[in-house]
Amino acid sequence: MDRRADIIMITYRSAGYLHLSLPRLLDSCGEGDRVWLWHNGDDEETIEALRPYRKDTRVHRYQHSRENVMLREPTSWLWSESDAPLLSKVDDDCIVAPGWIDTLAEAHEANPEFGVVGSWRHPEDDFRPDLATRKIATFRGGHQLMRNMWVQGSGYMMKRRIVERQGLLRADESFPRYCIRSARSGAVNGFYYPFIPEDHMDDPRSPHTLIRTDEDLRLRMPLSAKANGVRTVDDWVEQLRRSAVVLQETSPDPRDWTWWRRKARRGRYYLRRLTGKPARW
Repeated sequence: MDRRADIIMITYRSAGYLHLSLPRLLDSCGEGDRVWLWHNGDDEETIEALRPYRKDTRVHRYQHSRENVMLREPTSWLWSESDAPLLSKVDDDCIVAPGWIDTLAEAHEANPEFGVVGSWRHPEDDFRPDLATRKIATFRGGHQLMRNMWVQGSGYMMKRRIVERQGLLRADESFPRYCIRSARSGAVNGFYYPFIPEDHMDDPRSPHTLIRTDEDLRLRMPLSAKANGVRTVDDWVEQLRRSAVVLQETSPDPRDWTWWRRKARRGRYYLRRLTGKPARW
């Protein structure tokens, strides 16, 4: 059997979402695809929710860390031990679209220059054609991307040769910054277009969300919300909307991102906007 894609799902206190996210991920796998599971922590509800799937033939490996080691260590586990030509991560609070692997795999096969290509997790109302259209390009096989230096860390598909070329995530490196590093080395990154939707259930606008009140948010605080001082549902929705705008307005030209070594002011501006902090030129 030809190996195609290895996808990791990292779980943490997600029993309320796993019955939706994990079966959909497994059902989207073809014969050459495998799911790797990594569970952080000792939340019994999540462990029990995972139990029926651990022996599923589509699950290749399962790892349990009693400590919440976050995302970098599990991601590096997949990247360093997989032999698949394509690598991915799907968050435990996200529902992928049917056929997403097939579409992204076909795009990668037709376009060797593609590096990291992603699904799109924002609602239709967040699409800004006035910003996005100038970034949409057509490539071999009729595949289109809204080009961007980075994509979100869920529902993406990345060539393994990117890891072979630039190594694992650095100690202080986020996934978006890893994508930027790959783009500055020549990879073409972006969001597949027309967008492949991914239902981000921790977005209060999702029909499946468990975050409906400020107290819900406090109990289920997403990492990016916590990192940016979000305290209310309204604040969280505003940050998500702002992130969608940033993805559609930022330059896809690697020459505009030389701040990686020179710390150009433009790069700092865009990253501050991405993380919801006040933009400063």
